[in-house]
Amino acid sequence: MPSNKKKLAVVTIVYWVLLLYIVAALVWWFISLSNQNVAMTNLRMSDLKADDPGYYQKVLDILDAKKRKTAQYVGEGAIFMLLIIVGAVFVFRATRRQLQLAQQQQNFMMAITHELKTPIAVTTLNLETLQKRKLDDSQQQRLIGNTLQEAGRLNDLCNNILLTSQLESGVDRFTKEELELGTLAQDCVQQFRRRFPTRQIAFKTNEETGVYGEQLLLQLLVNNLLENALKYSPKERLVSVFVGQRAGKVVVQISDEGNGIPDAEKQKVFDKFYRIGDERTRTSKGTGLGLYLCKKIMKDHNGDITVTDNQPSGSIFTATFKSTC
Repeated sequence: MPSNKKKLAVVTIVYWVLLLYIVAALVWWFISLSNQNVAMTNLRMSDLKADDPGYYQKVLDILDAKKRKTAQYVGEGAIFMLLIIVGAVFVFRATRRQLQLAQQQQNFMMAITHELKTPIAVTTLNLETLQKRKLDDSQQQRLIGNTLQEAGRLNDLCNNILLTSQLESGVDRFTKEELELGTLAQDCVQQFRRRFPTRQIAFKTNEETGVYGEQLLLQLLVNNLLENALKYSPKERLVSVFVGQRAGKVVVQISDEGNGIPDAEKQKVFDKFYRIGDERTRTSKGTGLGLYLCKKIMKDHNGDITVTDNQPSGSIFTATFKSTC
């Protein structure tokens, strides 16, 4: 993080120095040409003879030529100045965006390393325990259940990475069909209840919730939103899932009672690799792909996803499908 901030500071300083130098050169060029124009005008005026019958007309022609030259210099200078500023702003923003993306990718690599190592370590430890010790049935079942939970985390992580790559490739490799979104979401909720038996997850649906979509992607949408809600809310708080129709559109709404998301971060959380806070001090797990993938899935299904504040605390993620079946 500090190195990238230093790079950004250097880029900013170099940008302003070059921009000021170019602007100063352009101003000097304009002043030089203006002085040359004045000198040429004075030279042409000095060549005129006062007793010349066309003296006054020639004076007017010379002054008119001076005005045209001045207007030409002003016009060209303004166009050059505009092009320089637009180009400088574009280059600066592109460079800053690349540095920020590099930092996000670095954060992603740090997070993905941790996310991969943790379930592998837990699974290895559980299997070694089962292999080396004689445990009763309840202890065995607890270790096996914990191992399956970590394997599920690893599977979800792999799915997020693979599907992100597929969706970004621009090639439609998925088969869409008519689905009952309420039933699909209810199955996801049941899986999470089994994975997290101590958590409170409420589910509600109403009316017809038929949509045209790809089952795996929509399962991943609900799973990512559920996992996000569970991750960022206290263990004793309720997570609510609603699937139904509002204003003639099918919606999936998942609410939590956590700390919520600051207004300045509400749009950024859907960016690739973006996570709130500092990667070095953050305690929550994740890679910054879950919500980004949710946004891509909704775009692929002609829909939209938003986040609003829950009352009195927490967040509400709402995925709205613009077309139903």
